[in-house]
Amino acid sequence: MIIRPKLHWLSFVFVWNGSVLRNILMRLLLNLVLSVAAVLCMPQFVAWGLHMSTAPFSLIGIALAIFLGFRNNASYDRFWEARKLWGMLLVSSRCLLRQAQTLTGRGSDDPVVGELASLLIAFAYMLKHQLRHTSPEATLARWVPPELARRLSTAQYPCVLLLREMGRWVQAQHQTGRLTDIRMQAMDATLNELTTYHGGCERIASTPIPYAYSVLLHRTVYVYCTLLPFSLLDSVGVLTPLISVFISYAFIALDAIASELEEPFGTEPNDLALDAMCVTFERTLQEMNDVAELPAAMVPNERYVLT
Repeated sequence: MIIRPKLHWLSFVFVWNGSVLRNILMRLLLNLVLSVAAVLCMPQFVAWGLHMSTAPFSLIGIALAIFLGFRNNASYDRFWEARKLWGMLLVSSRCLLRQAQTLTGRGSDDPVVGELASLLIAFAYMLKHQLRHTSPEATLARWVPPELARRLSTAQYPCVLLLREMGRWVQAQHQTGRLTDIRMQAMDATLNELTTYHGGCERIASTPIPYAYSVLLHRTVYVYCTLLPFSLLDSVGVLTPLISVFISYAFIALDAIASELEEPFGTEPNDLALDAMCVTFERTLQEMNDVAELPAAMVPNERYVLT
């Protein structure tokens, strides 16, 4: 996720770190080369009597801009829903730990409550690993007992097993008389919320925007930008490279941004900062347990990217 201080409007025009220009620069250079070649060949086109009107490209450009707008809206909806789901995961985790400390009569320094806090922190990290398809070994060794870590390392859905372990923790408190039926139902409802938000993240990760739709827009953008210089020759002449690259930048950048936001749990610069979110989970839950030494909050790197 790109996080950087507000810039002056003039600095914003020339910003490099945090923009998609770095990723699409080669494509824009290819468009520039093609535009220069079109200008150099313009006398030959005139000799052959070849003329290309800008009218069809204007109509196609308007339609393409509308379709790209729809694509970006769909991608941003996925990004924003993913962010809300992680926010609600944090809220429900705080609620569950608070209930464990107050409804059971156990103090914040009780090791039994610490077990639940460790399960909640492990749940956040395991969900991140599941969504990013990374190895969870370090997380398991740190937060869960060896036997549970062994089972989770081979499970297809480790977060579901962690939710079951939390449910067993609540059941154990009920059996020892520390939770009445009503209080147990309250904590179980919070666990159900965690399950719902976890399922929402899985739905986003496993259901991308229809592939054919993405291919159609991507293909149309590049065909349009490739033919664009030839349509500008008669109207702008030697300024064709400048105008063509500027228009192509708008379309190609929109396509690139939509591709990044489409998968919000990835590691692209504009994706969600899941590493930082997991550290936030750990810091807030450990603080609720009155742990003195908390991990440092993550900050953006030199390119203003927070992972």
